[in-house]
Amino acid sequence: MTTGVALAPTTTAPTTRQVWTRSRGIVLAVVLLLAGAVAIAVIRSDSRHGELDPRSVDPYGSRAVAELLADRGVSTRVVTTLSEARAAAGRDTTLLVAVPDLLTPGQQSKLRLSTAGTGGRTVLVAAGSTSVERLAPGVTADPATSPRSTLDPHCGLAAARRAGSADTGGIRYTTTRLDADTCYPSQRLATLIRVPAASGGGDTVVLGSPDILLNDRLDKQGNASLALQLLGSRHHLVWYLPSLSDSSAAGTDDQKTLFDLLPSGWLWGALQLFLAAVLAAFWRARRLGPLVPEKLPVAIRASETVEGRARLYRKANARDRAAAALRGAARTRLAPLVGVPVSQADAPEALLPALSAHLRGDGQALHSLLFGPPPGDDAALIALTDQLDALEREVRRP
Repeated sequence: MTTGVALAPTTTAPTTRQVWTRSRGIVLAVVLLLAGAVAIAVIRSDSRHGELDPRSVDPYGSRAVAELLADRGVSTRVVTTLSEARAAAGRDTTLLVAVPDLLTPGQQSKLRLSTAGTGGRTVLVAAGSTSVERLAPGVTADPATSPRSTLDPHCGLAAARRAGSADTGGIRYTTTRLDADTCYPSQRLATLIRVPAASGGGDTVVLGSPDILLNDRLDKQGNASLALQLLGSRHHLVWYLPSLSDSSAAGTDDQKTLFDLLPSGWLWGALQLFLAAVLAAFWRARRLGPLVPEKLPVAIRASETVEGRARLYRKANARDRAAAALRGAARTRLAPLVGVPVSQADAPEALLPALSAHLRGDGQALHSLLFGPPPGDDAALIALTDQLDALEREVRRP
């Protein structure tokens, strides 16, 4: 007997206030992270504006060394494309490549072909392992940088001996060329190497650090002397600032991808953030603990549950699953009534003989009813339900 009072359904969905309370910490952390990233970007953009640009008077620019060279009769011209840099190479020209690692392998090979044998000088500033082996064959960059900035020359190169100590500490190099000058060693590896050309009288200078060219470092140690001697040996200085928007690189097959342009620190940082996220997820899952049974927030009649499930079957047109569920439940209830274990209720060879002996009926009809194919339409499904009910009533009849 049921009462006429309906139970008011309750909801377990979190309210807007609850969602905000739970997520405000994460939102605040994301906002602070973004604000910090913007602040760092602004600070770095201000301090590194015009880095290694001979037209820039900022601390990291190189206007001072260009002015000193002009006083000594050396003209300085800035180029930003590979075609301009290749065309400018010559016997009376020093070609300075500010950021060699920005060049693709194809660009590096083309630049090397244009400068080899011209009799001019090529200066590579802080060339990494991706570029120095192509632009200065026989020279290899060491993975570890110099722990000190100011170093002594310890070599026979006249320019280094006259300059004395200088801020060359940066990338360290080794070379297989026996005729190369290896200067300013740090832990027995050179931070400045001059490699003579095989012919033509030119050479290539590999400089491990840009510090001697920067405005705020030019007056320190022997930086100015070393910079003027390295860049002022010819009447013309072509200052090549590689650009990512260089149209002369179009059509090459070795364009750098986004991951090639990202510094390795960002990639390692992303990996660390990923590992931190995995650990946080694991910690959060462990903190919640195992699943525990809870009482339903609302009381639902069994008839409503059956009706709702039947509607889902009908909506999915799943007569086969509905028929299988009905037959399986009927077999489970009938098996104990005829002396068959429930574990063998789904075995026709065990259930059907016992039912036939109890009912004195046709075993073939029982097999079609309990183990037959799924009904073809809703009417057949309803008829199957009625037949299963009638069979169960007949078995239970004393």
